Amino acid sequence: MKAIVTGHTRGLGAALAANLLARGVPVLGLARTRSSELADAYPDLFEEIELDLADSVALSRWLADGMLGDYLDGTGAVLLLNNAGMVSPVGPLDAQDPQAVLRAVQLNVAAPMALAAAVVRASDGAQRRILHISSGAGRNAYPGWSVYCATKAALDQHARAVALDCERGVRICSLAPGVIDTNMQAEIRATPEDRFPMRKRFVDLKETGALVEPDECAERLVDYLLGAGFGAEVIADLRTLS
Repeated sequence: MKAIVTGHTRGLGAALAANLLARGVPVLGLARTRSSELADAYPDLFEEIELDLADSVALSRWLADGMLGDYLDGTGAVLLLNNAGMVSPVGPLDAQDPQAVLRAVQLNVAAPMALAAAVVRASDGAQRRILHISSGAGRNAYPGWSVYCATKAALDQHARAVALDCERGVRICSLAPGVIDTNMQAEIRATPEDRFPMRKRFVDLKETGALVEPDECAERLVDYLLGAGFGAEVIADLRTLS
């Protein structure tokens, strides 16, 4: 078994990678930066590639160079954790930089979809489990988050359609992990209220201690990913899974 984790250098991604490595699962991390902490702690299990997944040209070049197939060669089971994502741009349309919209759609939608297809094509005969880190924002519309809501909804719909294809050895789930105490939450709290009217709700979650720690979330999430019931619910919420 091998795992691929996107956005593995901070927040939930770092916690997911560390959790898998602690269980003895080799991890390939894909992110713009490197994790010296994981590299030092797991030199025999951990590999990483510096790759900006929001750069379509860079991702296309990496997928074409055969490194993914080399990494997965001979692997009996593959886990793909599409964790990397961004909440910006935030605000109504007249506040959105079109270039920022393009980067968000590339990172939040195009990259995970392309990686899902690439992993399945490069690991014929293996058991493949694909996990999209989604959000309640993909299932409910929020003012100021038109891009974030739309991109997370796209992951949900992608998972639904992939599940209908019933490909041999492929399981998929688009999972909302809950509200986690990460840098993204800090970014949300720092957003002016005129661009994100629901800002106070997220400030209150922090001040009342309602945010979940990344390590706690990762433990539950990896338990589910490795469990027999993974994929039974194609659209799921970690807070309501038994």
